[in-house]
Amino acid sequence: MSMLNLSLPPLASNLVKSRTTTTATTTAQQCYIHPVVLFSILDHYLRRNDNQERVIGTLLGVRSDDGRVVEIRSCFAVPHFETSDQVEVDMEHHRSMFSLHKKASAREQIIGWYATGSQLSKYAALIQDFYSREAAPFGAVHLVMDTELTGGQLGIKCLQGAAIGAGAHPENCLFLPLAHELQYPDAELTALQAAADSAEGEGIATLISDMEQLEKTIEELRCMLARVSAYVDDVCEGKAEPNTVIGKYLMDMLAVVPKVDTKQFATLFQSHLQDILMVAYLTNLTRAQLNIADRLQRIA
Repeated sequence: MSMLNLSLPPLASNLVKSRTTTTATTTAQQCYIHPVVLFSILDHYLRRNDNQERVIGTLLGVRSDDGRVVEIRSCFAVPHFETSDQVEVDMEHHRSMFSLHKKASAREQIIGWYATGSQLSKYAALIQDFYSREAAPFGAVHLVMDTELTGGQLGIKCLQGAAIGAGAHPENCLFLPLAHELQYPDAELTALQAAADSAEGEGIATLISDMEQLEKTIEELRCMLARVSAYVDDVCEGKAEPNTVIGKYLMDMLAVVPKVDTKQFATLFQSHLQDILMVAYLTNLTRAQLNIADRLQRIA
């Protein structure tokens, strides 16, 4: 096992709490985080060893062309061991996991690293220095999750390293806050809504079927169209003040809508609906066959 041993300098043991170094030339200005990243960090923390106070891992995602905007899409755990004067990070595990992840998500790259706890670790600067080299030529992002629930909240902070002083040493840099925001993709938003509904209800998350989801989407679309139609009618009748911005936005939206005949649209919709029903039928049929084969195997 290849381990990275990082030892504290003799005179800097009480200063490393808020310092780091970076070899990167471009730092981020805005960070977007997917909710699945936070759930992965929490899962890692809950599965930690009894003698571990905090856990760390690698953040993966994509950057804009200039590196100013960062989107954290996923992460994985990295084993590490801390003592009073040094920390060991499993570099072999980190690089093996990243190599495997690249095969599934070729666009994602190393963004930085995460750690749990209400405060920065005294080894944060040294680990930041390692991830700065891994993320070069861009700056490494450090995400800190407050699993101690200080103030009754699960706090999240994004930080980046800024060099201070004349010497190029790991302890000669400062952690600065980085603006961050949660980003909800459609697939994750559906799961989060189901979890929120279960929290408000009986505590059981119920996932709706494809047909129910389609019906819900169509109903939401119908409500939005009714609201827009009512606004246009009010403007035409002089009941509402016209808004140039809204008018241009509606014109742009109508311009991208393909002109399809009503009968042709009905035919396309019915064809798509039949495809959905066929997929649902085959899925249920496969599930039934698997259940029958499993029961026959148990009997045998």
